[in-house]
Amino acid sequence: NSSSLKLLDVRASSVDGKARWVRRNVSTTTQGSRSNNTKSSVLGGTIPVTRIIDEESRTKIQQQPFGNLQQRLSQDKDLPKLLTVIVSDLETTGFNRTKERIIEIAAQDLAGGENSTFQTLVNPGYVPVTNTHIHGIRNDMVRRPEVPRMEDLIPIFLRYVESRQKPGGYVMLVAHNGKSFDFQFLINEFNRCSFEIPHNWLLLDSLPLGREHMKIIDPTVKPKAGLEVLAEHYSLTRDGDAHRAMSDVLLLSQVFQKLTIDLKLSVSDLVLRSHTASDIATAMAKNKKA
Repeated sequence: NSSSLKLLDVRASSVDGKARWVRRNVSTTTQGSRSNNTKSSVLGGTIPVTRIIDEESRTKIQQQPFGNLQQRLSQDKDLPKLLTVIVSDLETTGFNRTKERIIEIAAQDLAGGENSTFQTLVNPGYVPVTNTHIHGIRNDMVRRPEVPRMEDLIPIFLRYVESRQKPGGYVMLVAHNGKSFDFQFLINEFNRCSFEIPHNWLLLDSLPLGREHMKIIDPTVKPKAGLEVLAEHYSLTRDGDAHRAMSDVLLLSQVFQKLTIDLKLSVSDLVLRSHTASDIATAMAKNKKA
């Protein structure tokens, strides 16, 4: 059934083909080595993969001054022209951030327009789906050769994000409960597949925004700010099944915009509340040692 397997709104022709992400050498014997000309055949075409940053991007990164990226970026008067906000969600085989795998990814650029959304199932390989009761995704839906594995999907997802990125700009990836869940899974999967999260990505968890808003509404109780609670608060209706990635993305896109208005948050405020992948990876390492 191709309807459950296709990648939506991802067009290889809409990207300029420049490789600006990082791929590290693989030294483990379990995954083997990969050549500089590694390609993926997903989407019926070839996706070139590079292991190094192109010289233009490398120079820009090297010329950046020391200091907190979020603080520096928030003070840039051209920030609204530089930042692309992409709302995202993912579904997984289970809850363990290191042992489980991503089985669905969806995203939407809040700027809208052609090819502004991304959605696909992901083949988790040997890892079984144990929480079908939550999202409805079954093993037979994802453990099929037509469904891309994460190592093949990452270059495609990077191309989608880059196709939405403004020239010389930054990307803010938004997810509800992202700091504790989505972003940890994403970082672990990128590491497992020998990729790095691009240095110009910022990661924003919208859950604290929801809690902050609900606490203002009723300071006497501990705020509940799950996506469904916020949707009900704003009288929003869901398009599709709950806990499917694209349905959650479309709902969160509405909730997130309403939260930023109610909390009177500027783009600079959002940047200051965001994290880098390095920030979250460091916190994950500390929690693992504790």
